[in-house]
Amino acid sequence: MKKKEEKGKSENKGTILEGVVVSDKMDKTVVVSVSRFVKHPKYGKYYKINKKYKAHDEENKYKIGDKIKIAETKPISKDKKFTVITN
Repeated sequence: MKKKEEKGKSENKGTILEGVVVSDKMDKTVVVSVSRFVKHPKYGKYYKINKKYKAHDEENKYKIGDKIKIAETKPISKDKKFTVITN
């Protein structure tokens, strides 16, 4: 039998990514560039993939060049599905 978790506890079970802020021009939103290495399935060579994510920054405290962690949440808007985790 599984244990029931207590109500009020919020544990993040989504994806956590680390990246660099590339834009902070929007209100309560930052754009984070996340880069990762992927191995090519056939040739075995590693190559870099960069992807940008919009993340919710409630206090507007992160600026361009800051290294931050973002966590996946329920959709906040059309494009925002991540929120900034305080370091």
